[in-house]
Amino acid sequence: MSLQIPDTMTAVAISEPGGPEVLKPEQRAVPTPKSGEILVQVEAAGVNRPDILQRRGLYPVPKDASDLPGLEISGTIVATGDGTNRFKIGDKICALTAGGGYAQYCTVDERSAMPIPSNLSIIEAAAIPETFFTVWHNVFQRGGLKSGETFLVHGGTSGIGTTAIQLAKAFGAKVITTAGSAEKCDFCLKLGAQRAINYMEEDFPEAVMAATDGHGADVILDMVGGDYVERNYAAAAVEGRIIQIAFLRGAQTDVNITPLLIKRLVHTGSTLRPRSLEFKGQIAAELEDQVWPLIENGSLRPIMDSTYPLENAMAAHERMETSKHIGKIMLEVS
Repeated sequence: MSLQIPDTMTAVAISEPGGPEVLKPEQRAVPTPKSGEILVQVEAAGVNRPDILQRRGLYPVPKDASDLPGLEISGTIVATGDGTNRFKIGDKICALTAGGGYAQYCTVDERSAMPIPSNLSIIEAAAIPETFFTVWHNVFQRGGLKSGETFLVHGGTSGIGTTAIQLAKAFGAKVITTAGSAEKCDFCLKLGAQRAINYMEEDFPEAVMAATDGHGADVILDMVGGDYVERNYAAAAVEGRIIQIAFLRGAQTDVNITPLLIKRLVHTGSTLRPRSLEFKGQIAAELEDQVWPLIENGSLRPIMDSTYPLENAMAAHERMETSKHIGKIMLEVS
């Protein structure tokens, strides 16, 4: 069953590995939903660091996924494949995708789709899936963050950072974050962090220890890598859990692992995109059950930086690569 759907659509593709200028609008065939999938007429899509890596040729596309960038969308369901039973044509949803979000139409597995919270705009809704899925899995499932514990997140004004600060605070943790300017630190404090460390001026392990009376951070979410690995060990509490989700400063570094043994640390990590559809569906269900009520009552919401037309995805990538943004960078799809 479907509505009237065109044969072709506008999409933004990666013409070759390179800088933002390699993102080119082109015409593509509208995808057809397979069994278990829904076809969404996209109204907004999020821009995320993995899109940057894919554009540079550093993030391989999973088997059977679209080669188009774009890992989160919002829009209206216009067709359903066999075996779908939760949503119907005309429903507005937001969804995590394995790729293909930079387009007017995108297919997604029904289990990765969620109803849009009533108090969010369609663009805000598209800012939820990638960061909320990532933070929920890594901080709460893998990191086991509990109420009363101290949580350190690097890059507090990024999409991941703003989400992590709000979620950790909402579930009773004490939040410390790092950021690269006084303006960004002030924003993190207003968002709910109890301590914001300007890493341009302070040594964050020393600052974390001072802020916690020598206890350290129970859970650390890091997307920096490089020399931060050893410094995270210094900032961690005994029995601390460090979760690695990216390596902006590089994946290789010399590390003294003595603190790993002395403090009995756990250093783990994950990537979301290659995980199974069943796994992503489980996260979606947990978010709806435990996080959606907090969005609906206004306790937290995605932080928005800027919005660009789909055809100007190049400018959105340029904005992200300046690292001046606070919150999510979005694409609006006409």
